[in-house]
Amino acid sequence: MSDNYSISSPPRIGITHGDINGISYELILKAFSDSRILGMTTPILYGQSKALSYYKKNFGMDDFTYSLTRDARQAWKQKFNIINIVEQELKIEPGAVTAVSADMSALSMKKGTDDLKDGYIDALLLAPSCHEVDKTQQALFQALFGATDVLRLLVSDRLRVALATDMMSPKEALASIDAALVGKKLATLSAALKTDFGVTAPKIAVLALDPSALADDVTAVAVAEARKKNLFAFGPFRADALFASGDWTKYDAVLALYFDQGTLPFRLLSTNGVAFYWAGLPAICAGPLQGPEFAQANANQAAPDSLRQALYLALDIIGQRSQQ
Repeated sequence: MSDNYSISSPPRIGITHGDINGISYELILKAFSDSRILGMTTPILYGQSKALSYYKKNFGMDDFTYSLTRDARQAWKQKFNIINIVEQELKIEPGAVTAVSADMSALSMKKGTDDLKDGYIDALLLAPSCHEVDKTQQALFQALFGATDVLRLLVSDRLRVALATDMMSPKEALASIDAALVGKKLATLSAALKTDFGVTAPKIAVLALDPSALADDVTAVAVAEARKKNLFAFGPFRADALFASGDWTKYDAVLALYFDQGTLPFRLLSTNGVAFYWAGLPAICAGPLQGPEFAQANANQAAPDSLRQALYLALDIIGQRSQQ
């Protein structure tokens, strides 16, 4: 990030527009129609005003107002701002997965991350993208910000679950998991809990790779090594036993080894929206744990709870980091 970076007041929150054919614009319109949110942020959408107007009209949200700006540093305070990432009119096809929508999603992410890296915005909110774009986030952010390691940390009002491996097939995930990887993710997670949540000595529960052989599990080696480094790691635990018993409440976070192992119990146990952010980055990138839901596109049925939760998460981390 820029050496001249400082938190603006109120914080400037960049927003990628996600996939224009999914529910992203609906979520954005609904979340930022709340005047209380505009009272605490200056939102800046990297998207297109014509696309916003299209969905605004379809959902009967004529009262939603916005301002155009060419530069995030010149955004109107406490108003909803749009930076048009392209000038030409986009073909919007609700419910369809198209090359245009994927390209525009990737372009929005690039524009937003460039401004985040330059310190023009204080955090980046990631609206739902198609799978092809979403799965590139981890590598993109790690390379762009020069981070040694990053991991997706799921956060709700009750629970934090980190994912040692992210959007890959179970076969790929299992092939990549070893004690060294788990140890690296434990160190990243512990540092993030201290820096971004103010947890002085975070306790982390580690889920098992092989629930039938806990003592011989590769995570047992990682936990033992982590304890030698004064990290408060515990386990390995069977996922079903840890979550069903309620023992997860004894820990500040849970480290899951692959996507479904972490996301399924997280969704079941969480209320009032489910969000994530990329732990290990010097910048703040957060989003809803939600896909573009093409089947629901343009139906006015999508709930903005998770996008709001992601926004509140980003604001909380901004506040926590500003105190350090």
